[in-house]
Amino acid sequence: MLNKFKQTQAQFGGSSDVIDHWLSTRQVLLVEYCKLAALKPNANKKAALTQLPPPEELQNFCQHVVDYISAGHFKIYDMVMAKWHSTGFSPTEEIDRTYFDIVKTTEPLLNYTDKYADVAAEDELEDFDADLSEIGEVMEERFELEDQLIQMIAESLEIPPGA
Repeated sequence: MLNKFKQTQAQFGGSSDVIDHWLSTRQVLLVEYCKLAALKPNANKKAALTQLPPPEELQNFCQHVVDYISAGHFKIYDMVMAKWHSTGFSPTEEIDRTYFDIVKTTEPLLNYTDKYADVAAEDELEDFDADLSEIGEVMEERFELEDQLIQMIAESLEIPPGA
């Protein structure tokens, strides 16, 4: 995910304040995810409990997930629409379809935050490793779709309609 992020940032960073903001919020989320994923899973349950992140770190990650989703759905999409309206561009069917595919990843992300946002130090998180892996896959899918959308947005902002 980090390598793909660096490629996207190199390719599209600086092309638009909207895209730069989007990539900046993604970077914060990736850093938080990597902190959690850096913990080594253990074979036995008792040892695994000692490798769980502190509740504050898990809560922090969950908050970043919610912030990222909110920024995407409310702030970034609105910024893109405002930019398009100023140039006279309208979203294409492909852009709309890609956006709706991104929206489909929202529920699993929010389900994860619902499950882990309020954990306590004494909670046994037997599914933590599997859930973290699964949420990493959902994030990767979302980022891939977002990269497609970013490319379409960047291309749409380069050439005004009718040019």
